[in-house]
Amino acid sequence: MQDVLIIGAGLAGLYTARLLHRAGVSCTVLEARDRIGGRILTHDGFDLGPSWFWPEMQPAMAELVEELGLPSFAQASEGDVLFERMSREGPQRFQSYPQDPKSFRVVGGSEALVRTIADQLPRDTLQLHSVVTALQLTEGGASITISRQDHTETLRARFVIAALPPRLLAQSVAFTPALSGDTLHRWRNTPTWMAPHAKFFALYDRPFWREMGLSGTAQSMVGPMPEIHDATTASGAAALFGFVGVNAEQRAALGHDRLTQACIAQLERMFGPEAAAPRRTLLKDWAADPFTATSDDRVPSGHPVPSTTPWVTGEWANTLVLAGSETSFAEPGYLAGAVSAARDAVSAVYTRLGR
Repeated sequence: MQDVLIIGAGLAGLYTARLLHRAGVSCTVLEARDRIGGRILTHDGFDLGPSWFWPEMQPAMAELVEELGLPSFAQASEGDVLFERMSREGPQRFQSYPQDPKSFRVVGGSEALVRTIADQLPRDTLQLHSVVTALQLTEGGASITISRQDHTETLRARFVIAALPPRLLAQSVAFTPALSGDTLHRWRNTPTWMAPHAKFFALYDRPFWREMGLSGTAQSMVGPMPEIHDATTASGAAALFGFVGVNAEQRAALGHDRLTQACIAQLERMFGPEAAAPRRTLLKDWAADPFTATSDDRVPSGHPVPSTTPWVTGEWANTLVLAGSETSFAEPGYLAGAVSAARDAVSAVYTRLGR
């Protein structure tokens, strides 16, 4: 029997493992995907998932970036912003104001966070392709059923830390004894950050919008992207990205190619003819990711809100701890929320271990 089994190798799960390892507590991280990171997904330096953090507002996140020795840079925001009210009008241009507080990005993308932490964990701490399907209370701990690529396995641990969204946990894992109705209802009704959304990137040879005195920031009431930003990397790889405002069902109906064409057409409409010919595009639809989204995430249901109410009650309260970003008492749903949730989860386990 191990001390702790952690479900999920996103930022929360890996940071939890780092903290436990440094305190001399044995742990294993189980990840359903074939990669680490969870909703952190970086492609050639471009973050298809979370990207920003705000050091002034999120000191815990800033401390972790510094602790890992990772450089960061301020989000590009200098220049005018564009606003599109209706399709028959051209975009309107407005003077921008300095960001306060300023948002930052990690050099190399957010994946640098999880990759650095994973590289520093003891060998064999992390197990990929490990889908947790069931949890059962046992004497002195819990039994964890894991579906692997070619077999099913059962492990035992004194404590289980679930570092994934409560809604996903409620849908994908069978509990014996069953969770209370109130707990299950709360988990299922907690929105999973990023799950309903999609991000589109258009990559260019240079950030031509800056030459026009534009910041790359734009808002549109026409769409398909209501919000657009400069995604140029620290190394100078130029890109614009936008959050796709079309809902998951409409995205699926449109298909990848038609949605890509619509996004490029919008960028051309707002930023001019050079925007019409990106050298490459990227599109990540998180609602179509089975290890992120459930059927309840097909429609946006708001942002998770902070709460001091315990996430686990009843018979499971002494064995199971939640550590997904949505469960954080501060900044739920953000990268900073994952950091604070991990710290709180480890503190809870320390208390139960008598440390």
